[in-house]
Amino acid sequence: MLGHSHSTSGVLTWGAATAAAPVAWWSDLLSHQKLTPADIVLGTFATAGAALLPDLDHPDGSIAHFLGPVSHQFCRLVEKISGGHRHATHSFLFVALVTFGTWEGAHHWGRPFVLAMMYILLSLAVRALHLCPPGKGIHSWGVVVIIAAVGTFATYQYLPANPAWLPAAVGLGALTHLGGDCITKEGCPLFWPVKMRFEIPLIKRTGNKFETAFLTPLFAVAGIALLVMAVRNPR
Repeated sequence: MLGHSHSTSGVLTWGAATAAAPVAWWSDLLSHQKLTPADIVLGTFATAGAALLPDLDHPDGSIAHFLGPVSHQFCRLVEKISGGHRHATHSFLFVALVTFGTWEGAHHWGRPFVLAMMYILLSLAVRALHLCPPGKGIHSWGVVVIIAAVGTFATYQYLPANPAWLPAAVGLGALTHLGGDCITKEGCPLFWPVKMRFEIPLIKRTGNKFETAFLTPLFAVAGIALLVMAVRNPR
């Protein structure tokens, strides 16, 4: 799937979780506190960005340039470590690692880690949702850097030192990515290092009309509708 499709599907997943997940689940996760509208909005962008994390193994993708040469070189490193595109990072193990890693980072390092994580997730979301000029040059990633920095600064007062919803948003986003890639003909090795791939090839070719003209708009519209419901009736 295209990065734009992954990101909008992340919005849909977060919208569904905030609008339909049992109140008791959120209550336990947030230590008997409610999700605020600010939590819901910030979680939307966090999940939209996290829905791109598995593709950090793809240095040839446009998403690899979301922070210019720095992110490109990082993606090349991830590609080598993970065994190539759609290998280790496209598994349940990766989802568990980024979810637990986010929880650990927020728990031990507090606000500095949370702000850094939000900056990265906002950068990914800005790039994937086409909120910056297209391309791989500084005219594109420079805008991403600026928008993500402004967004992170603007959210400073709304982010606690350890927002309990952040690991959930990261995990849901990464898991949603796997679901999206499993409906393509390449599939995903969900139980890596077991090499068997799982696929239901509804999308025969990445970026075809079924994806761009039907699935992506559906994800976006349904996600926004669910988020409106969630804001009106917070869990």
